[in-house]
Parts: sequence; structure tokens; C-alpha cells
Amino acid sequence: MMPFDHVNAGSPGEAVDLLTSYGGKGRLIAGGTDVLGILKDRILPDYPDVLINLKTIPGMDSIKESGEGLNIGALAKLADIASSPEIKAEYPALSLAAESVASPEIRTMATIGGNLCQDVRCWYYRYPHHMGGRMLCFRKGVGPCYAVKGDNRYHAVMGGKKCFAVCPSDTAIALCALQAKISIFGGEGTRTLPLEKFFTPMGNVLRSNELVKEILIPKPTQETRQAFIKFTERKPVDFAVASIACVLEILGGRCMDARIYLGGVAPMPWHAEAAERIIKGGSLDDPTAEEAALASVAGAKPLKGNAYKIEIVKALVKRALLRRQ
Repeated sequence: MMPFDHVNAGSPGEAVDLLTSYGGKGRLIAGGTDVLGILKDRILPDYPDVLINLKTIPGMDSIKESGEGLNIGALAKLADIASSPEIKAEYPALSLAAESVASPEIRTMATIGGNLCQDVRCWYYRYPHHMGGRMLCFRKGVGPCYAVKGDNRYHAVMGGKKCFAVCPSDTAIALCALQAKISIFGGEGTRTLPLEKFFTPMGNVLRSNELVKEILIPKPTQETRQAFIKFTERKPVDFAVASIACVLEILGGRCMDARIYLGGVAPMPWHAEAAERIIKGGSLDDPTAEEAALASVAGAKPLKGNAYKIEIVKALVKRALLRRQ
């Protein structure tokens, strides 16, 4: 690694002030499971002058339930989220998503905020600088997307344009299905937006002087059925080849509402709205689930090496919709 300063922040305001004072040359660190690897391999042309430690901010690791829903501080550990009895009971999709991340050792360090903000895992983007020089690609502001003509077996089959790296966050799709909102604090105050609006094809909407402060999840109704399923090549440490999170409102044997999001297939959590329309208002039988599974991949545009993901997604969607909880 190259040298950098390390400063402990005592509050969100102090962290934002430090980001501002370093003029874009500061990086935030919490669990460090992603950012330290980025710095070690020097994958980005710009190297920070300082790492601003958020772990010293009191209260940002809280998990609080109320009658209105669940508030999760950005510094809450994935291990605590996965093991929380309240989350297991009321928000099982999130519990399963958190438990699916990496290994137990990583989950005891990694935070929910970091999981949402982590950088993509594309091997061209992540190519270490000491292995002959980093690869400058479209996501870095210079060059093409090497995955288009290269090895693209794990890249996007939906929503990819000039960059085909997929959103790596498992918790993101579960939170989107749960209609979560994200609270962002910065130099201009606090702003709150639906979590799915946090993501863009090139990362997220965080400004250079902002940080994620809290995740807000509305309380599900008693009629809610939730599922999270993740397909990986090696269990349990891999990132998703494809995944699904769904939250269904079942009343009188009929699906009154549905929220379905896919992971591992697009640059952001992919909202499978066509599949939702198929199942809303009807019963969830095998033919309906099959039709919804086909609709979930309508318009997919695979690259030469990743068309297999389409069949995996269809299987996951059908399995999730027919799962009884």
C-alpha cells in the first residue's frame, strides 16, 4: 500500500467535514472489507490522502424496531443483522441476504452501509496495479468495457450499456423488495430516498461529501410472504451468479401485491416489474409462477459468455414464488 493518514470521526458531521477539508482525497472506512482490498491492489488511479474511520461514531450501529418498522444504522454488522431474532421473524429476506454474504469472519466485520456501497467485482476493473498495471476501463473514466469482448461469464445480462459489471450487494435486493429507504447525510444536510434510487449503472448517488447514515424499512403486513435465494458456484463465500428477493402480499390465497428484485444480473438491483404484473391478483400456482419466471427475463441481452444466467434466473424466480413460508 501507499501511505495515507487515518483519522477517527466522532460524529457524522465530523466525518463530512473531514471529507470536505480533504477536497475529494478522503475515503470512508468502516469494516474495511472492500476498501482495503482496493487500496492494496491500487486498482484506481486516484489514491486517498486519508481514510476517515466511521467505527468511532457512537450509535450508528444500532438496530431498532418500532411499530412503524425497522431502523438500521449504517454501521450495523451483517452478522448482527443475520442473527437478530426480530429481523428473522419480521424481515426474513433481509436476514437471509445478510447471512449469505461471504464468510462468518467477514460478516462480523462488514457493515450494512459498506455492503450497499461496495465497489463492483469485475476482474478487469479489479485488476491489480502490481500485476503489470491497472486496467483503465469505462467505469474508471478512460477506455472501453473489456468484458464486452472478454471473459464476461459473470457480467450483466440486463441493463448493461457502457459498463457491464453487476451490482455485488446481496442486501440491496432484499432491501429494495422490502421497500426500504436510505438516509444520507452530507454537507447540505440529510436526504432520504427509496433504496432502489440509490443505485445507478455506474455505482451510487453518494456525493463526495456524503455518507450513508441509516436504513429505514417499513413494517410488513401479517399477510407478507418473503423469500431470498442466491445461486453461487461455491458456497458460502462467493458473490451471487444470480439471486432473487421477493415480498408477496397473500390474502385469501391470492397475491394482492408483489415486489421482485434480481441480483447478479444488472448494474443495479433489477426490478422485475413484468413478473410482478403476472402474479398480482391471482393465485400462485405452478403455471403462473412459470409465466412470471419467463417474464422476469424478458428483454435480457446476454453477452457471449453469460446467457446461462437467464435459465438460472427463471429457476430462482419460480422457486421463490412457490416457496411457502
